[in-house]
Amino acid sequence: MHSVILKTATRLMVGLILVFAVYLLLRGHHEPGGGFSAALVAGTGFALFVITEGPGQVRAAIRLRSTTISLLGLGLAVVAGLPALSIGQPFLTGFWWGPANAPWLGTPLIFDVGVFFAVLGAILAVLLALEEF
Repeated sequence: MHSVILKTATRLMVGLILVFAVYLLLRGHHEPGGGFSAALVAGTGFALFVITEGPGQVRAAIRLRSTTISLLGLGLAVVAGLPALSIGQPFLTGFWWGPANAPWLGTPLIFDVGVFFAVLGAILAVLLALEEF
């Protein structure tokens, strides 16, 4: 699209949408949110970016292929389960560390970040394929 108003608003909105996605990601283990819903919100921001700027601009801004992003997410999700296996606990048993005022810092956060990247990579793959079609 060639609307100056839409392009200007998109620059502001995409940033706000991505900040909200990070907020959802960080609060997701104990309250509504998490990796999946945060990735859906981030996907809407990228959808707006694809519509206004085109898939070429989005690919240049991301610098990674969508499959690489998804594989990174799957790898993080698997890595989140390894500490439990190393001490004989069931896979994906949660472990927390850090200061007492940061109870969200642990393997569930790593898992949520992995889910975020896996879902976001899939959304980006679909968005870019549809826009190029």
